[in-house]
Amino acid sequence: MSAANQGDAHALHHHHHLPWLIIAAGSMIAMLTFGPRSAMGFFQLPMLADTGWDRTTFGLAMAIQNLCWGLGQPVFGALADKFGTWRMLALSGLLYSSGLFIMAFASAPIWLHVGGGVLVGLGVASGSFGIVLSAFARNVAPHQRALVFGIGTAAGSAGMFLFAPLSQGLISAYGWSDSLVYLGFLMLLVPLFAIPLRGNAASGRHSEALSKQTVGEALKEAFAHRSYLLLVSGFFVCGYQVAFITAHFPAYLGDIGIDARYAVIALALIGFFNIIGSLSAGFISQRYSKPYFLALIYLGRSIAVAAFLLLPQSPTSVVIFAVVMGLLWLSTVPPTNALVAIMFGTRHLGLLGGVVFLSHQIGSFLGVWMGGYLYDRLGSYDPVWWLGVGLGVFAAIVHWPIEERGVARPAMA
Repeated sequence: MSAANQGDAHALHHHHHLPWLIIAAGSMIAMLTFGPRSAMGFFQLPMLADTGWDRTTFGLAMAIQNLCWGLGQPVFGALADKFGTWRMLALSGLLYSSGLFIMAFASAPIWLHVGGGVLVGLGVASGSFGIVLSAFARNVAPHQRALVFGIGTAAGSAGMFLFAPLSQGLISAYGWSDSLVYLGFLMLLVPLFAIPLRGNAASGRHSEALSKQTVGEALKEAFAHRSYLLLVSGFFVCGYQVAFITAHFPAYLGDIGIDARYAVIALALIGFFNIIGSLSAGFISQRYSKPYFLALIYLGRSIAVAAFLLLPQSPTSVVIFAVVMGLLWLSTVPPTNALVAIMFGTRHLGLLGGVVFLSHQIGSFLGVWMGGYLYDRLGSYDPVWWLGVGLGVFAAIVHWPIEERGVARPAMA
């Protein structure tokens, strides 16, 4: 065997070997950062009962949280691309825990908005999927990306599955305020788990020959790319649908007379089936058209919500709805992130994935805020639900024409 052939064989072996330490550490972080955020709905009613604030106040805090998460993501993504993933994740743990501590002792709505809104939002932004998945993308071969994105996303879902009963249990045992303090201490583990994810866009096994493309040039190229703009507009809908349910579903079930424990069961089921959905999405989008797959997910969500609202509502229908929504919940994340990597490579993946995500969070802001606002005005969540159904159909339409190929860069050829 010639030396060249041996080298090729070695490269091939190296190529298929997944970096499990990096994947495991990143998955733990996704679980921790996604957990408390997805359980915020459980704090709404006990907190409002103690403080006398209204649902608009709580809804606005969660809306601010989603907006800060969205605005922070491209910024922290670009900083992680340049200065390294570990630094951003360490910052995440500190911001997140301080936000939960301030929220725990909020004596006025402003502190709820600063702690639970701004600081928790920035904590999630600096430790979220985008940052972790960019580190994954640098360390695996292009054909493995959709799969490891599925693993990372599934870990976030596991956080939702674990933290729904954990948060409810803590609130029952210690009250909402102490529970937030305990969750705050848990977030201080993030910097420790982040150590294996050291490195920036120039490091990793599959760092690209770094084109001298600046952040400005990368953004200009992306915003001139039709498929990217369609992806950005479609992901807005994902945020609207998911955030509204996370923040308002427990209260909604109380309104229609369904026992509160079904809210815990529902969010835990969404989290559990989300694990299956995310892993499946990683597998499916590795083999089939990502844009068509995304269109079908959005269409499926609209059908599920419409059926839930139109058919008789009971504990059984809540459970079925939670299972179906769980399968479709974050299954959009692996194909969406993989499409960004296909279009533009990994050089500015933290930044460009972050911009797509900002659109998601503007949708989240609207879903959460409108939920509280329209409820206080109209006494019902129905208009917000039905708008989500319409938006799902819109998202299915805009994903259909997306092209799954890299942007043409004649200068770099």
